[in-house]
Amino acid sequence: MTNDTWVQVREGLLKRVGRNNFVTWIEPLRLMGLDEGVARFEVPTLFFGDWVQRNFADHIRMRLTEAGSPVERLEFAVSNSPRPPLKEVKAAAAVAPVKARPAPPEEDLRGAPLDARFTFDSFVVGKPNELAHAAARRVAEGGPVTFNPLFLYGGVGLGKTHLMHAIAHELQKRQPQARVLYLSAEQFMYRFVQALREREILGFKELFRSVDVLMVDDVQFIAGKDSTQEEFFHTFNALVDQNKQIVISADRAPGEIKDLEERIKSRLQCGLVVDLHPTDYELRLGILQQKADFYREQYKGLVIADGVLEFLAHRITTNVRVLEGALTRLFAFASLVGREITLDLAQDCLADILRASDRKVTIEEIQRKVAEHYNIRLSDMIGPKRLRTIARPRQVAMYLAKQLTPRSLPEIGRRFGGRDHTTIMHGVRKIEELMATDSQLADDLQLLRRLLQA
Repeated sequence: MTNDTWVQVREGLLKRVGRNNFVTWIEPLRLMGLDEGVARFEVPTLFFGDWVQRNFADHIRMRLTEAGSPVERLEFAVSNSPRPPLKEVKAAAAVAPVKARPAPPEEDLRGAPLDARFTFDSFVVGKPNELAHAAARRVAEGGPVTFNPLFLYGGVGLGKTHLMHAIAHELQKRQPQARVLYLSAEQFMYRFVQALREREILGFKELFRSVDVLMVDDVQFIAGKDSTQEEFFHTFNALVDQNKQIVISADRAPGEIKDLEERIKSRLQCGLVVDLHPTDYELRLGILQQKADFYREQYKGLVIADGVLEFLAHRITTNVRVLEGALTRLFAFASLVGREITLDLAQDCLADILRASDRKVTIEEIQRKVAEHYNIRLSDMIGPKRLRTIARPRQVAMYLAKQLTPRSLPEIGRRFGGRDHTTIMHGVRKIEELMATDSQLADDLQLLRRLLQA
């Protein structure tokens, strides 16, 4: 093959794979010669050769064959390693110099924006979140990876995203040179689809495999997205193999995420899985006190009466966002009308939030309503009997307990006669499957929901 022919082949490859992929993966190749249907190339690293073999070998063989040099396979040798004598080495060696693979540009690492308020200093630690906080702190120290991934899960407004942002902030402060990428699962999926559309999938792979710390929020959103799950799985494995830290969050434990591939569930459970439990009274009061101190600085001269924060911590138990939003509204209202924040003012200003917080469904109430609806004894509901006339209502009650209460699967299992959390998970999934085909069951569930939430 002549020098001009290889130049022509490379031009065809440029059009086929795109400029970014060409510059990164094709241009560094040095064709050393052709011998009996084998094209031999010199490459910077073994990884480089393996990647080209997996992703570009077919394109290269086809272009070489079209140029009059039929090729059956490609072989790669690392620069300066011993090689057998090859034909036309001198003619081909000068075609393309070997280059080190450029790292993806730093601007490509831009993920979701970090909220400046979400730091470790502003995170109020209590018994429900102390393990999650300690694990996040350990990761943020940036030392040797001790558990990978760190998987944080819990309901809405319990602090998952706050801890994710805090880890990113701390890492950027301690290790400015570290490549930290934080983004939501939806952004991961969007970037992947965009890379597919623009034929830049190799650039996508290179970017995500080049980071030192990958943080993906709300990973449950990739469930059911087969292609995105496939790419996430390979990205996860590549980073773990390089001993790079991964931090993941979701609204439930890995094993409870419906339509998430089993192999991904298995990988997510191989590190440290931490549950952020619903807040208790002490933690809610601590959050309100910290927030109130901040607002006192913002609203100079505004007075909050004794007992108001305790009242709110006792009454608003849904999640931290609702709690903080209530206090924000209260301070803003008091500032506008120029009044002291008293208990009466809080009750008037937050009447809608307080009403919504008053109605909480309990597991015991769900069990009673379901037992009455299906005309079975409550003792049978939580007992060991497996007759279908009892087992199905029991699964309905398990499903409603998971949907209408913030309780974890192990806690629900304890309320159903000490059953294992996997039994609860099976019952929930069974009802979810039957709802699509059993119209009577769907009607029963709708009626029970109305009765419980009335």
